Amino acid sequence: MENQSTGPDEIRIDLSEEIAQGTYSNLVVVTHSPTEFVLDFVRMMPGTPSAKVKSRIILTPDHAKRFMRTLQDNIKKYESMHGEIEDPMQRMEGVLPINFGGNTPLA
Repeated sequence: MENQSTGPDEIRIDLSEEIAQGTYSNLVVVTHSPTEFVLDFVRMMPGTPSAKVKSRIILTPDHAKRFMRTLQDNIKKYESMHGEIEDPMQRMEGVLPINFGGNTPLA
C-alpha cells in the first residue's frame, strides 16, 4: 500500500501492508532523557499478571512536543464530532486497573 503526495511541498510516505494493519495498545509508558522521549506501547490483557511491549517509538524532544500538539488538535476535532472522551483515570482516582476487572484466580 502506498500513499503518494502530489504537491511540491509534500512528502511521499510509503505504508507497507504489514504496518498498515496496526498494533493494538491499551497502555503507553513514557520515559525520557535529555535527548529523547521513549514511548513503549503495551498490550495488557485482562487477568494476566504481565504484559509485553508491542512497539517502541523514540522521538527527539522537539518531535515529542509536536506530536503532543498534533494529538491534542486531533482530540479536539474528534470531540467536536463525537462528544467528549471520558477520562477513566479521573473516575478511578489514579488507580491503574492492572487486571482490568477480569477474573481473579481463586485457589
